Amino acid sequence: MPKKSKPFHPTIATLDLRAARPTQISVGMAEVDDKRREWQKLGRNKRQEMIGSHVFPGVLGPDRQIYIVDHHHLGLAMLLDGITTATAMIQRDFSMLEGSVFWRTMEYFRWAHPYDRDGHRVAFSEIPESLHEMQDDPYRALSAYVRTHGGYAKDALPYSEFLWADFFRPQFKLKKSRPAKADIKRAVELAQQSDASYLPGWSGPHHA
Repeated sequence: MPKKSKPFHPTIATLDLRAARPTQISVGMAEVDDKRREWQKLGRNKRQEMIGSHVFPGVLGPDRQIYIVDHHHLGLAMLLDGITTATAMIQRDFSMLEGSVFWRTMEYFRWAHPYDRDGHRVAFSEIPESLHEMQDDPYRALSAYVRTHGGYAKDALPYSEFLWADFFRPQFKLKKSRPAKADIKRAVELAQQSDASYLPGWSGPHHA
Protein backbone atom coordinates (compact mmCIF):
# COMPACT_ATOMS: atom_id res chain seq x y z
CA MET A 1 0.00 0.00 0.00
CA PRO A 2 1.37 3.45 -0.89
CA LYS A 3 1.99 5.76 2.02
CA LYS A 4 -0.42 8.68 2.36
CA SER A 5 0.88 11.66 0.41
CA LYS A 6 0.89 15.28 1.54
CA PRO A 7 0.07 18.32 -0.63
CA PHE A 8 3.16 19.29 -2.63
CA HIS A 9 4.07 22.59 -4.22
CA PRO A 10 6.71 22.91 -6.97
CA THR A 11 10.06 23.74 -5.48
CA ILE A 12 13.61 24.47 -6.64
CA ALA A 13 16.31 21.93 -5.81
CA THR A 14 19.98 21.37 -6.61
CA LEU A 15 20.36 18.56 -9.12
CA ASP A 16 23.39 16.29 -9.21
CA LEU A 17 23.43 15.25 -12.86
CA ARG A 18 25.48 12.17 -12.00
CA ALA A 19 22.58 10.89 -9.90
CA ALA A 20 19.73 12.24 -12.03
CA ARG A 21 17.37 9.49 -13.18
CA PRO A 22 16.20 9.55 -16.82
CA THR A 23 12.57 8.92 -17.70
CA GLN A 24 13.25 7.87 -21.29
CA ILE A 25 15.61 5.34 -22.82
CA SER A 26 17.15 7.08 -25.80
CA VAL A 27 18.39 10.42 -27.10
CA GLY A 28 19.78 11.59 -30.42
CA MET A 29 23.52 11.67 -29.73
CA ALA A 30 23.99 14.02 -32.69
CA GLU A 31 21.84 16.55 -30.82
CA VAL A 32 23.92 16.07 -27.68
CA ASP A 33 27.07 16.78 -29.68
CA ASP A 34 25.45 19.87 -31.21
CA LYS A 35 24.71 21.31 -27.78
CA ARG A 36 28.30 20.78 -26.70
CA ARG A 37 29.61 22.51 -29.82
CA GLU A 38 27.23 25.46 -29.34
CA TRP A 39 28.43 26.42 -25.89
CA GLN A 40 32.08 25.58 -26.59
CA LYS A 41 32.02 28.48 -29.06
CA LEU A 42 30.94 30.86 -26.29
CA GLY A 43 33.14 32.68 -23.83
CA ARG A 44 33.30 31.24 -20.34
CA ASN A 45 30.89 33.75 -18.80
CA LYS A 46 28.31 33.42 -21.58
CA ARG A 47 28.58 29.66 -21.42
CA GLN A 48 27.99 29.58 -17.66
CA GLU A 49 25.10 32.01 -18.05
CA MET A 50 23.44 29.87 -20.71
CA ILE A 51 23.86 26.62 -18.79
CA GLY A 52 22.77 28.22 -15.53
CA SER A 53 19.57 29.55 -17.09
CA HIS A 54 18.23 26.06 -17.76
CA VAL A 55 16.01 24.44 -15.14
CA PHE A 56 15.34 20.71 -15.33
CA PRO A 57 11.73 19.75 -14.59
CA GLY A 58 11.75 16.80 -12.24
CA VAL A 59 9.76 14.49 -10.01
CA LEU A 60 10.78 13.00 -6.68
CA GLY A 61 10.68 9.24 -6.95
CA PRO A 62 11.57 6.24 -4.78
CA ASP A 63 14.28 7.00 -2.19
CA ARG A 64 13.62 10.68 -3.00
CA GLN A 65 15.76 10.49 -6.11
CA ILE A 66 15.15 13.15 -8.74
CA TYR A 67 13.75 11.86 -12.02
CA ILE A 68 14.11 14.44 -14.78
CA VAL A 69 11.20 14.62 -17.20
CA ASP A 70 12.75 16.84 -19.89
CA HIS A 71 16.08 18.20 -21.17
CA HIS A 72 17.76 14.79 -21.32
CA HIS A 73 19.95 15.89 -24.23
CA LEU A 74 21.15 18.95 -22.36
CA GLY A 75 21.79 16.97 -19.18
CA LEU A 76 23.92 14.41 -20.97
CA ALA A 77 25.82 17.13 -22.86
CA MET A 78 26.61 18.87 -19.57
CA LEU A 79 27.80 15.64 -17.99
CA LEU A 80 30.06 14.85 -20.93
CA ASP A 81 31.61 18.29 -20.48
CA GLY A 82 32.26 17.64 -16.81
CA ILE A 83 29.39 19.78 -15.50
CA THR A 84 27.73 17.89 -12.66
CA THR A 85 25.48 20.42 -10.92
CA ALA A 86 22.27 21.96 -12.25
CA THR A 87 18.94 23.29 -11.01
CA ALA A 88 15.73 21.28 -10.94
CA MET A 89 12.12 22.32 -10.52
CA ILE A 90 10.46 19.50 -8.59
CA GLN A 91 6.88 19.31 -9.87
CA ARG A 92 5.51 16.39 -7.87
CA ASP A 93 6.51 14.18 -4.97
CA PHE A 94 5.93 10.52 -5.84
CA SER A 95 8.49 9.24 -3.37
CA MET A 96 5.77 7.27 -1.58
CA LEU A 97 5.31 5.10 -4.68
CA GLU A 98 7.40 2.07 -5.53
CA GLY A 99 8.25 -0.10 -8.53
CA SER A 100 5.69 -0.43 -11.28
CA VAL A 101 3.17 1.76 -9.44
CA PHE A 102 5.63 4.66 -9.64
CA TRP A 103 6.33 4.10 -13.34
CA ARG A 104 2.68 3.61 -14.29
CA THR A 105 1.87 6.87 -12.52
CA MET A 106 4.70 8.61 -14.35
CA GLU A 107 3.46 7.31 -17.67
CA TYR A 108 -0.09 8.39 -16.87
CA PHE A 109 1.18 11.96 -16.45
CA ARG A 110 3.24 11.58 -19.66
CA TRP A 111 6.44 11.80 -17.68
CA ALA A 112 7.88 8.47 -18.81
CA HIS A 113 8.61 7.01 -22.26
CA PRO A 114 9.44 3.29 -22.03
CA TYR A 115 10.43 2.78 -25.68
CA ASP A 116 13.87 1.70 -26.83
CA ARG A 117 16.01 3.17 -29.61
CA ASP A 118 14.14 1.07 -32.18
CA GLY A 119 10.78 2.42 -31.06
CA HIS A 120 9.74 -0.80 -29.31
CA ARG A 121 7.79 -0.79 -26.07
CA VAL A 122 9.86 -2.35 -23.29
CA ALA A 123 9.60 -2.99 -19.56
CA PHE A 124 9.97 -0.03 -17.21
CA SER A 125 13.02 -1.79 -15.77
CA GLU A 126 14.87 -1.08 -19.02
CA ILE A 127 14.79 2.68 -18.46
CA PRO A 128 18.43 3.45 -17.58
CA GLU A 129 19.45 4.57 -14.12
CA SER A 130 21.80 7.30 -15.34
CA LEU A 131 22.08 9.72 -18.23
CA HIS A 132 25.34 8.09 -19.29
CA GLU A 133 23.48 4.82 -19.97
CA MET A 134 21.01 6.24 -22.45
CA GLN A 135 20.86 4.73 -25.93
CA ASP A 136 21.48 6.56 -29.19
CA ASP A 137 18.51 6.80 -31.55
CA PRO A 138 19.57 8.52 -34.81
CA TYR A 139 15.92 8.88 -35.83
CA ARG A 140 15.27 10.97 -32.73
CA ALA A 141 18.01 13.33 -33.95
CA LEU A 142 16.55 13.25 -37.46
CA SER A 143 13.11 14.27 -36.20
CA ALA A 144 14.62 17.28 -34.40
CA TYR A 145 16.51 18.36 -37.52
CA VAL A 146 13.39 18.02 -39.64
CA ARG A 147 11.58 20.38 -37.27
CA THR A 148 14.37 22.97 -37.33
CA HIS A 149 14.36 22.74 -41.14
CA GLY A 150 10.65 23.60 -41.25
CA GLY A 151 9.30 20.11 -41.81
CA TYR A 152 6.78 20.47 -39.00
CA ALA A 153 5.98 22.86 -36.16
CA LYS A 154 7.06 22.54 -32.56
CA ASP A 155 4.34 20.95 -30.44
CA ALA A 156 3.89 20.97 -26.66
CA LEU A 157 2.84 17.31 -26.62
CA PRO A 158 5.42 15.32 -24.62
CA TYR A 159 7.60 13.00 -26.69
CA SER A 160 6.22 14.38 -29.96
CA GLU A 161 9.64 14.08 -31.60
CA PHE A 162 9.70 10.38 -30.76
CA LEU A 163 6.42 9.98 -32.69
CA TRP A 164 8.08 11.62 -35.68
CA ALA A 165 11.12 9.38 -35.23
CA ASP A 166 8.86 6.33 -35.42
CA PHE A 167 7.28 7.73 -38.58
CA PHE A 168 10.65 8.09 -40.31
CA ARG A 169 12.10 4.82 -39.00
CA PRO A 170 10.49 2.42 -41.54
CA GLN A 171 10.83 4.88 -44.44
CA PHE A 172 14.59 4.59 -44.92
CA LYS A 173 17.74 3.43 -43.18
CA LEU A 174 20.17 5.87 -41.61
CA LYS A 175 23.77 4.80 -42.06
CA LYS A 176 25.27 6.95 -39.31
CA SER A 177 24.38 8.37 -35.92
CA ARG A 178 24.35 11.87 -37.44
CA PRO A 179 21.77 12.10 -40.25
CA ALA A 180 23.25 13.31 -43.53
CA LYS A 181 21.93 16.41 -45.29
CA ALA A 182 20.30 14.21 -47.92
CA ASP A 183 18.51 12.25 -45.18
CA ILE A 184 17.19 15.44 -43.62
CA LYS A 185 16.00 16.76 -46.99
CA ARG A 186 14.19 13.52 -47.74
CA ALA A 187 12.64 13.41 -44.27
CA VAL A 188 11.39 17.02 -44.61
CA GLU A 189 9.63 16.02 -47.84
CA LEU A 190 8.08 12.99 -46.13
CA ALA A 191 6.96 15.13 -43.18
CA GLN A 192 4.95 17.37 -45.51
CA GLN A 193 2.99 14.53 -47.10
CA SER A 194 -0.56 13.65 -46.06
CA ASP A 195 0.63 10.33 -44.62
CA ALA A 196 2.12 12.34 -41.74
CA SER A 197 -1.03 14.39 -41.09
CA TYR A 198 -1.80 12.51 -37.85
CA LEU A 199 1.45 13.63 -36.23
CA PRO A 200 1.78 16.58 -33.81
CA GLY A 201 2.88 19.79 -35.49
CA TRP A 202 2.11 18.61 -39.03
CA SER A 203 1.87 21.69 -41.21
CA GLY A 204 1.11 20.20 -44.59
CA PRO A 205 2.91 20.62 -47.91
CA HIS A 206 4.95 23.76 -48.47
CA HIS A 207 4.56 25.52 -51.77
CA ALA A 208 7.14 27.84 -53.26
